[in-house]
Amino acid sequence: MIILRGKQLIMATLSGFLALGIGAAITARPTQAATKQTIVNVAFKASNETDLTNYVYNTVDPTSSDYQHYLTPTEFAAKFGQPDSYIQSFKDYLNKYHIRTYAYPGNLSLKLTGTATNLQRAFNAKYVPAAKKGYRATTSYKLPGQLSDEVVAVIGLYSKSPAKKATKATKTTKATKKASSHKAAAVTSAAASDVATSDTKPDTNLTGNAFSKKYGAAKFAKAYQLNPLYEKGLQGQGQRIGIINASDVRDSDLSTYWQQAGVNPDLSRVRHIYTVDSKAQAQQALNKIMSAGQMEATLDVESASAIAPQAGIDLYTGDSTGTRTTLPSSFFASVMTAISDNNDKQITTSMAPGFEIQSEWGDPSSTVKQYSHAFNLVLEQAAVQGTTVFKASGDRGPYSLSGAKENHIMSTSPYQVEVGGTTLPYQKIIDGKVVTVEKERAWGDTYSRPAYDTKYSSFSGGGGGFSALNPTPRYQQGVPGVNTFRAINYLTFKNGKYTLTKNPHVIVGTGNSRNLPDVAGNADPKTGYASFVSGPKYTYNAKTKKAVKGTTKMWGVDGGTSFTAPQMAAANAVMNSGRQTPIGFWNPQIYKFAQETDSPFTVLDDADNNDNLYYTGQPGMLYNQATGLGTINFEKLFGKFNGAAN
Repeated sequence: MIILRGKQLIMATLSGFLALGIGAAITARPTQAATKQTIVNVAFKASNETDLTNYVYNTVDPTSSDYQHYLTPTEFAAKFGQPDSYIQSFKDYLNKYHIRTYAYPGNLSLKLTGTATNLQRAFNAKYVPAAKKGYRATTSYKLPGQLSDEVVAVIGLYSKSPAKKATKATKTTKATKKASSHKAAAVTSAAASDVATSDTKPDTNLTGNAFSKKYGAAKFAKAYQLNPLYEKGLQGQGQRIGIINASDVRDSDLSTYWQQAGVNPDLSRVRHIYTVDSKAQAQQALNKIMSAGQMEATLDVESASAIAPQAGIDLYTGDSTGTRTTLPSSFFASVMTAISDNNDKQITTSMAPGFEIQSEWGDPSSTVKQYSHAFNLVLEQAAVQGTTVFKASGDRGPYSLSGAKENHIMSTSPYQVEVGGTTLPYQKIIDGKVVTVEKERAWGDTYSRPAYDTKYSSFSGGGGGFSALNPTPRYQQGVPGVNTFRAINYLTFKNGKYTLTKNPHVIVGTGNSRNLPDVAGNADPKTGYASFVSGPKYTYNAKTKKAVKGTTKMWGVDGGTSFTAPQMAAANAVMNSGRQTPIGFWNPQIYKFAQETDSPFTVLDDADNNDNLYYTGQPGMLYNQATGLGTINFEKLFGKFNGAAN
């Protein structure tokens, strides 16, 4: 998640897309011609979900005969996927409607490509008006009984809405449409450029290790004891890191960053994998305007490649501008491709396909619960294959979508490592006053702003709290601090914005679902990291009503769990480069380690000056909803993983 410093807007990447109006454009029902290709994903049940979940846990249980017995996608299909005969029946049926099908290895999902009209016919799709105010219209579908029995979700299927006659009030001229599109381009560019024109820029007179210590990998490595692994010669060699995003990146931006930071400059280690659009379409979008998605993808690659300088990078680009595809469908296709390709033993994403709120869900044919179920099964396949999946928890505390109630970005799956945010110690003069953070704390910044904030729409902090969809996983049960919480109502939401509460008070209580995050690391922009991005920008001339295209090249020092998640994935690659078998599913292992002597975690349990805008530390508890188990000592964690079977 990117923090847009100039105007203090938050980009999540998904929640940022939505906050800026970009997400609505992506997830809303498109109006392109019916001949435009649509990508639909059909997610299936596992052949035995209970057995699958047990096997997931067995792979990281040293007492099990299945310990580190990871499966290939082919073996997974035979053991837990749908039978080949069922997959073939689906293909045969869809072929009658001229729909191309691809079965992701593992037999948990099909990727369908066809025109909207043919897909609507094949699924007997019907337009369903919004059930109530505030919700969106949906698509119902019906498949032959023998095919529908094993379906968990159909993702990305559009239906045809009833035609409406245009009135004089709704008609627009071509000139008006053109002017409006120019304005939209200008607004999008201005919002995106806030990242690079932030109040803080790196000192580019520093190069190599000096730059890295202040703004990059060396800073992370020192804070979280990764240097001892580097000293052993472990730098991610033999590993690949999968990065899920919605945009391509410019190789020239990576080269510029690597040269400044003294990172391995070999571009051949980065592979661009296009999961929805073609390479030509994705690069066309890249050359049209510098987008929030491009910034996110670029900082993800720069962050991961610097922490694990000898690892390969696989960027799974779900750009969908050239198709008629929802963001949930394109995201699912990217994640499914990365996992079923089975080339990356660590995968990370700093974007998401929506919120865990049905009224805000952007896919017409799958409910938020169906999508969550399908996504959990995909992540279980990853775990069974020995792949660790990391996800940024968000940059707005427990309020991913602005509002009074807690909510989180999709997904809060228990089968991935949710990465929260912290603030490293610092002292700065901000708005004429000295702000001091004496020791590392949960990232929740209500203290460096004016007392009553009317200028900014939101405050920043690491995502954390309780899932709306997933129950408490077995590895969290019984851990001190899980399903209990301490919080302070620092913020009041009214009239569409947050202000500091006049008389905040302590709130204690209990929860009963998946607690997040799992771990945390520095994500505060005030103690953040450098990134570089370039691309086209537009300036809009109100007098001539024309948008003028230019180019911008931007360095910035920014924050967000967008940095921390790929850094964690890269640290996992460093550890994996010193092992014979992959570490695999972290969570059952790390919650066990946290309860042992010589824990590899520094618990952040302070009740004061330690919150994510709401949840504080719980004194004496191992788990805290603002920072999870805490920060990581990677030297100790590596030792714990290696000694688990002893």
